Amino acid sequence: MPRTTEELLGLLDLEKLDTDLFRGPHPETVLQRSFGGQVLAQGLSAAYRTVTPERLAHSLNAYFLRPGSPVTPILYVVEQTRDGRAFSQRRIVARQNGKPIFSMVCSFHVPEGGLDHAEPFPAGVPRPDECRPAAQVLGERSARRAAFWEAEWGALDARYVTEPPLEATGGPSQMQLWIKAASALPDDPRIHQMVLAYFSDITLLSVSTLSHEVEFMSSRMQAASIDHAMWFHRHTRADEWLLYDQSSPSASGGLGFSQGRLFGDGGPIAASCAQAGLIRVLDA
Repeated sequence: MPRTTEELLGLLDLEKLDTDLFRGPHPETVLQRSFGGQVLAQGLSAAYRTVTPERLAHSLNAYFLRPGSPVTPILYVVEQTRDGRAFSQRRIVARQNGKPIFSMVCSFHVPEGGLDHAEPFPAGVPRPDECRPAAQVLGERSARRAAFWEAEWGALDARYVTEPPLEATGGPSQMQLWIKAASALPDDPRIHQMVLAYFSDITLLSVSTLSHEVEFMSSRMQAASIDHAMWFHRHTRADEWLLYDQSSPSASGGLGFSQGRLFGDGGPIAASCAQAGLIRVLDA
């Protein structure tokens, strides 16, 4: 994962190889596979390069087909499936070593007026400066030390409102965290959507394990995102505090399902997402 905001922006600056063909770089990392949020953000970046500037993404639906290697560039192929008066659709396939590792469909919309309502910001949420950094919490709750998380998550500032429990409580699988880019981003709303897509994969699948006696990143668990959907409701900046409100209504059959809502600081809901993934408990 990128260590700085500048490195994160570099991941989104894809190299154009041909019409509708782009190459995405990797950050330096000790992880064994590509971070799903990186592929989501790069796929959205590739799609944005094929639509006119006034059209903004309002939804994406993605499948993670194979683990991505963090040492080999990823090729993104964009299919321009439709351009209407107000909507455009794009299909993106990410390939690595000759095989598809990821597919996604994005829909873009020319902003317009109309009916407007929104869920309000949740009540009673502590301010970010009252919450502990995620790296510190994960250093206590996982097999990796805080320094590892500080390095891997260096491009973002994340703070737990609801800290993962030390032991299973049998209660609801819910979690909240504050999150933002570690430093300022360009004003381009497309960049902010790409960074939101990157953020959206942070901790989401792990919420489906919180009420169980397992450690999400331990050697006793096999975990992997399978599909991910996201909807952008309103423009919000990814370099200002966002509340990521996460919950898991179901886990069964080796699969966990989680939902998330992103709120601008004190504002109405800005984006929603949902994810299903493998949460297989291995034999000791």
